[in-house]
Amino acid sequence: MTKAQPALNLRRIDLNLLRVFDAVFEDRNLLRAGKRLHLSQSAISHALGRLREGLEDELFVRTAKGMEPTARALAMAPPLREALRSIEDTLGVQAFDAATSARRFVVAANDYVTSVLLTRLTGRMQVEAPLSDLVVRPSTRLDLAEQLDVGRIDIALGIFAEVPARFQSVRLWLQEDVLVFRRGHPLARRKPGVRDLANHPLLTVSLGGQEEGAVSGFIVERGLARQSEMFDRSALEDALAAAGLRPRYRLTVPHSLAVPDLLAGSDMLSIVPAPLARAFVERRELVAKALPYATQHAIVRAVWHRRHEHDPAHLWLRELLAELAMSFGA
Repeated sequence: MTKAQPALNLRRIDLNLLRVFDAVFEDRNLLRAGKRLHLSQSAISHALGRLREGLEDELFVRTAKGMEPTARALAMAPPLREALRSIEDTLGVQAFDAATSARRFVVAANDYVTSVLLTRLTGRMQVEAPLSDLVVRPSTRLDLAEQLDVGRIDIALGIFAEVPARFQSVRLWLQEDVLVFRRGHPLARRKPGVRDLANHPLLTVSLGGQEEGAVSGFIVERGLARQSEMFDRSALEDALAAAGLRPRYRLTVPHSLAVPDLLAGSDMLSIVPAPLARAFVERRELVAKALPYATQHAIVRAVWHRRHEHDPAHLWLRELLAELAMSFGA
């Protein structure tokens, strides 16, 4: 039988203790949680001690990796964070002034989106929100949906086949695949054909394969299906199969920004999103050409939890991302 939770004495709990719990849960570090709340580490420890006593649970266990939450803390965190946000909304304490706010935003993105979009975001933040901080976490992590659920990530950026009802999303841009290769490549002076994609080995970018549960190029976690491959594999293989050919996947890597270095001195070809290809061409790292077959256009989205829908700071960030993404396409 499941052990019943001890009765809670509400007189021993106050809102400040719950805010401490929320900060420690997100940061997994007493010092960082203290800085966020403008409290000393000893004050955080004391508050956590009072909360442990009131709830009769350790809540967090100190490990080499930081303050690891107990099962009770993991169960408490999502509804508690939602309740705190509701209280803040009700009391009207969430006013956001970008020029003076010291808000920390946490965004999940792969290296491609970080390079083409978040570099622009940081430039704008330096001007419009100089006291705010930006933390970028990898969108390839397998617990991405959970991180959104518990509030450790504000927004996830990427390509998603499915977005559960508990999340909201907005389209940032529509992109197509482009063929890239080194400067001086034999294909640089002519239009590539389907047979060229079989005659030259390929460098591909994969953010998670079948061994991690990928199906048809997507990994599903807690209902959120995120892209695992950075190109339309099916379109490529169908185009070659129609000509009786097969692709040669010589090299597969998880980092798109490594593509120029890996193509240098090689006759390999790579297929990457058009905004990334333009960045490579602008830096004179690679040559880009249209693919000799049709591909499915992919939609890059921003995804967030519904509880953030009316958060002024969150809304400011979403609108800024959408504005910056306009130059990448429809």
